[in-house]
Amino acid sequence: MVKAVAVLQGNSQAEGVVILTQEDDGPTTVNVRVTGLTPGPHGFHLHEYGDTTNGCISTGAHFNPNNMTHGAPEDEVRHAGDLGNIVANADGVAEAIIVDSQIPLTGPNSVVGRAFVVHELEDDLGKGGHELSLTTGNAGGRLACGIIGLQG
Repeated sequence: MVKAVAVLQGNSQAEGVVILTQEDDGPTTVNVRVTGLTPGPHGFHLHEYGDTTNGCISTGAHFNPNNMTHGAPEDEVRHAGDLGNIVANADGVAEAIIVDSQIPLTGPNSVVGRAFVVHELEDDLGKGGHELSLTTGNAGGRLACGIIGLQG
């Protein structure tokens, strides 16, 4: 089993921890817990760069090794980093378990060293008709981000 972790921080109240696990060549399980959010859905994506030198904006675009347009996690056409939304409760806490086969911890498309980003708005999953729907899901600003590192 391979394990990895990302600690999410940013220029907002939002912060959290993401723990990833993968058995052999199976899908990756992503355990997410973020606090300090406004209640409701927030876009949750894996971005291409593990670079936070200029805050979360340095993480680049969504991880997209197959050169697809933005979509929902269950869509055939989607960025590998399109993980949909996490939903914060009335206390601003979002907890989710995501199981995904497009974000491996090993191999040529390994996500280790890339970054997770929590966005300020709901991801429209590429179906909103907005000019940003097919690139970002029109999910708004970046509240918090964290670089994925292997766990011992």
